Amino acid sequence: MAKKVTMQQIADYLGVSKFVVSKALSGKGGVSETTRERVIQAASQLGYFNQKNAYVKTIRSDAPAPAAGGKGKQSVLALMPNIRFQTKENAYWGRILDGISVRLEEENLGMMIISESSVDHFLGVFNPGGILGLIGVGEISTPLLLGVHRVGLPMVLVDHEDPLIPSDTVFANNFDCMFRLTNHLLGIGHRNLVFVGSESFSRSFRDRWLGFRAALEENGFAPVSREERQIALEGIDRFQEQIKSWLAKRKRSGAMPTALVCANDSIALDALRALQELGLRVPDDVSVTGFDNIEDAWRNQPALTTVNVPKEKLGARAVEMLLARLGRKNEPYEKLLVAGEIIYRESIAEVSGRRAAASRGNGRGERGEKKRTAGRAEESAEAARP
Repeated sequence: MAKKVTMQQIADYLGVSKFVVSKALSGKGGVSETTRERVIQAASQLGYFNQKNAYVKTIRSDAPAPAAGGKGKQSVLALMPNIRFQTKENAYWGRILDGISVRLEEENLGMMIISESSVDHFLGVFNPGGILGLIGVGEISTPLLLGVHRVGLPMVLVDHEDPLIPSDTVFANNFDCMFRLTNHLLGIGHRNLVFVGSESFSRSFRDRWLGFRAALEENGFAPVSREERQIALEGIDRFQEQIKSWLAKRKRSGAMPTALVCANDSIALDALRALQELGLRVPDDVSVTGFDNIEDAWRNQPALTTVNVPKEKLGARAVEMLLARLGRKNEPYEKLLVAGEIIYRESIAEVSGRRAAASRGNGRGERGEKKRTAGRAEESAEAARP
């Protein structure tokens, strides 16, 4: 039997007192945020959170998975911290909440939406005895998830995962969808493609960037340089001016991309407006794609090519994972990927021969194109021989 990891071992690992470790892991005051993060990181690395009954302090009785139509209505918490872009009115996050609500109603369960980001306030707003579990929607801080984990509340995270706090998770299949979308653009002649978004923003953005990069590398573009292939945006919304500034520099240097592959639809719509302000036409001059398929994506002119993420299905599947977890608490955690679908609309176009040649001249590290050029040279030399 493996030895349990203790608070003293964590303290020795960090060179602090056991008292500091206890304070940090309990969520109470008395330690700085930096120290708390160091303790959480070390505890995760040493396997402290994965131990059975070593850390979790259950303050609620075990509740069996409810039967549909059963008497008495229990509830599930839907936690979506009050972040400016992450609200129930949002065209993306709101649809996920709709999916959660509909699926819970089918199971005769209630839903409590909490937008509290303070750990102490969050733990004080509900009676754990009446709650089956929690579904976290979007970005949630590690301290808040640690508080949920501490009280032993089963949880499923939608479109987010925390490397320190173990849980079941539900995502769209971001990597594969972006890989297929990028491959399609390459197939219709695009060579100078640029990813718009920062992979550090979220796990979904990171997987989308990796799918974009993998498609390029598989088609002979290597190494893929962030400097050449990415507009790394700063902040959480309103990116039009950042994109416009980057494009203006490229326009002056004669090195415009043929396609902007955006991390989500909101960024893509900002990119469309930036291009229009610079006097560039979509898709005639530059193609633009998004991701998520929010309502504004098809209302826009031109309508936006994007990836449809089944948002209501993400919410419904999170409910099903949570209910299943109630009956198998000791089973390994799972990560569920829900397939998305590419929606082809008017914001992309095939690249003409002239534009394709120009874009090849602007690209760097294109091994496949070098091979084709070398092949053509060899054919010409062969034809010139007597």
